[in-house]
Amino acid sequence: MFIGRGSELHKLQNLYDSNKFEFVVIYGRRRVGKTALINQFVKDKDAIYFMGVESNAKQNLENLSKCILEYASGFDVDSIFSSFQSALEYVFKLSQNKRIVLAIDEYPYVARAEKSLASTIQLLIDRYQSTSKLMLILCGSSMSYMEDKVLAYKAPLYGRKTAQIKLQPFEFFEVCDYFKNFSKEQKALAYGMVGGTPQYLLQINDKLSVEQNVKNTFLNPSSALYEEPVNLLKQEVREPAIYNAIVSAIAFGASRMSEIASKVGVETNVCATYLKQLIELEIVQRETPYGEKNSKRAIYLINDNMFRFWYRFVLPNYSAIARGAEEVVYRHIDRQISDHMGKVFEEICKQYLWRLLLNGQSPIEFSSLGRWWGNDPVQKKQVEIDIVAEQDAHTALFAECKWTNEKVDINVLESLIYKSGLFDYTDVHYYLFSKSGFTKGCVEKACDMKNVHLIDYNSML
Repeated sequence: MFIGRGSELHKLQNLYDSNKFEFVVIYGRRRVGKTALINQFVKDKDAIYFMGVESNAKQNLENLSKCILEYASGFDVDSIFSSFQSALEYVFKLSQNKRIVLAIDEYPYVARAEKSLASTIQLLIDRYQSTSKLMLILCGSSMSYMEDKVLAYKAPLYGRKTAQIKLQPFEFFEVCDYFKNFSKEQKALAYGMVGGTPQYLLQINDKLSVEQNVKNTFLNPSSALYEEPVNLLKQEVREPAIYNAIVSAIAFGASRMSEIASKVGVETNVCATYLKQLIELEIVQRETPYGEKNSKRAIYLINDNMFRFWYRFVLPNYSAIARGAEEVVYRHIDRQISDHMGKVFEEICKQYLWRLLLNGQSPIEFSSLGRWWGNDPVQKKQVEIDIVAEQDAHTALFAECKWTNEKVDINVLESLIYKSGLFDYTDVHYYLFSKSGFTKGCVEKACDMKNVHLIDYNSML
């Protein structure tokens, strides 16, 4: 079943409707649905779809030749073009008379095997773009390769693309459309387990309980996700053991560079190199207090919900899971799931605020939002605010997010008001987000203040 991606499909269709040469670059992390998007787009069009394989140039040329000649003749052929240039030039010439889509999926596999491929494509684009009706799509999962070898200024193909799409995981509110049979709370829990990556969402059955899904998906050694993070690291990096140790250290609370390096047992400069790669893979994110881009107070967090869940609950229990102790492990997860969901709920609330802004319903117009932490000079202690967003030097929004079974009391609102006083804004708006609602005292205080928004989780959906 194909869901979502309406804006991406609309963008591709607009390019297709131009009826002139178009060159689109599609990239994004593994499992995010790039191939599904391409297949959905080309299903009713004249299209040649070719997926590169991690092999040599000869094998890829044979496969490409087969795809092209089967399209042109309508039946299986054993012929092979003499070179990638002759194969691709054949398609460029074929598309001079009609609209054709040529999609080369996993382009980095082909280009690494055939070093001159990018220059060949550049030559053919420059030669035929004024007369060709070809829509060329290059797609890849290696984001560093696509950014450095296709999109970068020094890359042979720089300046030739007419569009690029970086495919992202679904956001929470899109995921909700997929899980039609789950309750509202179950939807959040499922998002907290697998995030918005389409291939991971497919592993969840919304006709079963969350408990049964956890057992089937994460506590079953034969499931698709049981070793997914480790396998993905093996595909992307040369020393997966060290990367594995770094992500595990972050999952268990190490957030500063020195803490992570100490837990893993490497020098901080070495750790920095590994973290940079994990950030490029979008597995880890570097976060600074809101408004401090180059702050020395930067921390590192796991960026993907599935990775965060897996490293916290699956990896430490490998032995127990292998012994069949899924009930014991699940009870351990059940006791800690609320704590895990705290960070997830913060992200859901951020997405909610962005939706308000895009729908013209936000009390302020912000261009970014994020978490803030710093020193309270009065109480002489570190304090934190879940979400801060600024419109200008005078206007800002402050928010706290609580995923607990208790109603949020007035003390949470008063604490947020106090912490906002650490800033110099004069026009301030407050948001409290709660899984379980608000006490009478908190509601009355919010009504009196007029600039407080109380949002319970159920109303967000």
